[in-house]
Amino acid sequence: MNYAIAIDIGGTNTRVALINEAYEIEQRVQFATDAQDPRATIEAIRQAIEGFGKKARGIGLSCPGPLDLIHGYILTTTNLGRNWYNYPICEKLSEATGLPVYLENDANLACLAEACIGRGKDYPYVSFLTVSTGVGAGLVIHRQIYQGAHGFAHEIANIPLWKDGPSHGTIYPGGVEAISSGTAITSRAQKAGLTVTHAGEVNDLAVAGNETAAQIIDDAKEYLANAIAIIYAFLDPDIVVLGGSVALKIPGFVEDVEMRVRSKVFSTIAPLVHVVKTNLNEDSGLLGGACLVFSKNG
Repeated sequence: MNYAIAIDIGGTNTRVALINEAYEIEQRVQFATDAQDPRATIEAIRQAIEGFGKKARGIGLSCPGPLDLIHGYILTTTNLGRNWYNYPICEKLSEATGLPVYLENDANLACLAEACIGRGKDYPYVSFLTVSTGVGAGLVIHRQIYQGAHGFAHEIANIPLWKDGPSHGTIYPGGVEAISSGTAITSRAQKAGLTVTHAGEVNDLAVAGNETAAQIIDDAKEYLANAIAIIYAFLDPDIVVLGGSVALKIPGFVEDVEMRVRSKVFSTIAPLVHVVKTNLNEDSGLLGGACLVFSKNG
């Protein structure tokens, strides 16, 4: 049996998994990402891989972008500290583990998983958006990740949609991540005086009739739908798959966004709009990492 290691370094947690060639997750470990010290996170990853006790063909690594995919660097990221900026993650992780490391944007890997074994497996043009701590996107064409000329394709977090809109970290004010991400939803609610700790609680208040919470949730859906309508206009995907905690855990979120997208595109395109929730749950990035490793190793 062949194995791959898949790693998802997120702004909050890091997940490490041992995945076989049938795309079954045999073992997994999760721990808090050290947002200030990448070396501590790499050491925790090394220990996790050693604990699996299996020989793997390589590591498929997903990180929040922007990334230098050519040289294996994390460039900047809103959800990790500055010690992670311009960090040679592939080199350092390969040195620590002795395995080849293949780096991809977290949303690109999730999109690859959707295209190979998920909701997009029957379609040649698959788009994926994750709506969680941040907002990211990927595009896979005939099971190949589309990276663009410089590896920055689908870095949509900073797309300016709302003039003088909400700010969030290094995101351009009014960028889609500053409106629709779980972090942004929570932050906007807290600034408005609501006592909440995550986006689900903001939605609960909205459902209960709180007008401020309802407006924040409505903004998140509306501007995300705007971004997806733009994707349809430029890329004409067969399917758009949504993942991430906001899309997965807020009831009716994906269905409402799909309805809004249909109202924003040309009438001839509206029947072709197909926005769905991932059936890989929160494992799509890990499974995509395994897809990448196995594709690199024949």
